[in-house]
Amino acid sequence: MISVLLADDQALVRGGLRMIIDAQQDMHVVGEAANGAEAVATTERIQPDVVLMDVRMPELDGIAATRRLADRGPTKTRVLMLTTFDEDQLVYEAMRAGASGFLLKSVPPARLAEAVRVIAAGEALLAPSITRRLVEDFVRRPPPGEEAPAELTELTDREREVFSLLARGLSNAEIAAELVVTEATVKTHVNHLLGKLNLRDRIQAVVLAYETGFIQPHQ
Repeated sequence: MISVLLADDQALVRGGLRMIIDAQQDMHVVGEAANGAEAVATTERIQPDVVLMDVRMPELDGIAATRRLADRGPTKTRVLMLTTFDEDQLVYEAMRAGASGFLLKSVPPARLAEAVRVIAAGEALLAPSITRRLVEDFVRRPPPGEEAPAELTELTDREREVFSLLARGLSNAEIAAELVVTEATVKTHVNHLLGKLNLRDRIQAVVLAYETGFIQPHQ
């Protein structure tokens, strides 16, 4: 069973999320939090597999709460950030803070449940509608560039190709089609490049690619 913590300042929203999660045979809600501070404290106490974290909450927002959890060090808990379509900048900040996935609040219940499964399995998830708009919009005003890690030079030519496509928001299936290889081959390349760059998941890879200038807008 996948254990889920709900963090949202609106009781009605938490109630709706609880109905969706508890209706699934493979997951259940183990706690709720009405603000970011409660989310951090409750997560540390019960160690859920996934936290459904609202971006905007009182006392401590979802981004700050996610950052605090990430600063605690390695843990099984992963954060799935719930956002609205007009919060791209907040999504980027959450990516840097350590969230493992992002989903629009407007998605159908089945999509939300599947996203929880993806995150719990250790994968990263970015809703395509968020990824593409985020990449196109945010990189027009990127933050000061960071020095590229020396490990980038250790990537093979194929890994660099995969890294570039991944950073543009393409899924493994889309990368496979672009490079005319199998999805299994793409997954292997992704795992290798994440390992070489000491990155937790593909979301961290997107951040690194744009902040170091590895990939440029509209590249």
